[in-house]
Amino acid sequence: MKYEPLQDNKFYHIYNRGNNGENIFIEDRNYAFFLSLIQNYILPISEVHAYCLLKNHFHLLIKTLNFENKILYKSFSNLFNAYAKAINKAYDRNGSLFQDRFSRIQIKNDEHLKQLILYIHLNPSHHGCTTNFENYKYSSFNTMMSKAKTLLKRDDVLELFDDKSNFRYMHYKRQQAIFDKKSELYLE
Repeated sequence: MKYEPLQDNKFYHIYNRGNNGENIFIEDRNYAFFLSLIQNYILPISEVHAYCLLKNHFHLLIKTLNFENKILYKSFSNLFNAYAKAINKAYDRNGSLFQDRFSRIQIKNDEHLKQLILYIHLNPSHHGCTTNFENYKYSSFNTMMSKAKTLLKRDDVLELFDDKSNFRYMHYKRQQAIFDKKSELYLE
């Protein structure tokens, strides 16, 4: 698989999944640890705009800062290596935790950016982890809705949707569109 190089000052959808579809998050503490590693390795080289961590995969929406490709890549490599080593040690496993090197797609316009944010936050519902995406605790949605201090670029995200009310509305509108599309498939 050919991987797009990371460039400075660009938005990216970063994602990966467990090797052979295995879980990469086994317990609650694993999610918290992964987020702490993002803070240590990724926040110095990028802004984090949205995330969702599911049992066997994750999604991040980041905007890289002004660093060379090799520094950006090394920071992600350090994140994934540190996490894999910790999981292997904690659960007496060995070998690759992740399926492959991390995947990334550059986001080139605001409409794609908004659609990706909706996709990331609705992902737990799509995969059956919850019936209400607002209740899923390993996603940035609730952080966006709160007033609590955060390292996420909450104001930038909400501004894309005009305000907090429209941010929530657009999530429910997208969820309804997905539900309607699925319903149509069963009627045919």
